[in-house]
Amino acid sequence: MKYAGLLVMPAGFFLSIAAILLFPSSPLRGVFVLCGLAVEAMGLVAAVRGHMQIPGENR
Repeated sequence: MKYAGLLVMPAGFFLSIAAILLFPSSPLRGVFVLCGLAVEAMGLVAAVRGHMQIPGENR
């Protein structure tokens, strides 16, 4: 999950950039930018949770 989260974050970034560049000024652009930001947040959560140490686990 560590690496999946790290791969998902750039996908959300590029989704947001593509929405800004491709859609004309409208509510649809805002929706796609919010979706891109949500994808970035999910990737960040997956990356952080993948790097967390389980209580009682010794590495």
